[in-house]
Amino acid sequence: MAKNLKTLRCPICRTIVLAGSEDFPFCSDRCRVIDLGKWASGGYVISSPIHDPDLLDELEGLRDRGLSSSGPGSGDGE
Repeated sequence: MAKNLKTLRCPICRTIVLAGSEDFPFCSDRCRVIDLGKWASGGYVISSPIHDPDLLDELEGLRDRGLSSSGPGSGDGE
């Protein structure tokens, strides 16, 4: 009886890759580096909304602090 091998297509070049492959889920190190570059350059984004109110408040606080400490009218140097 033949084993049922799990396969997936490489997300970059769409080549079929076996689940046991060294570079899984990519077909090669080249495709892995291309994918990493897309993440690093902002080519990929996670676009789902944040539903956790505590996390949302924390992120808004970080954003407000960043704008108030370096933005115009922050009181620095005036």
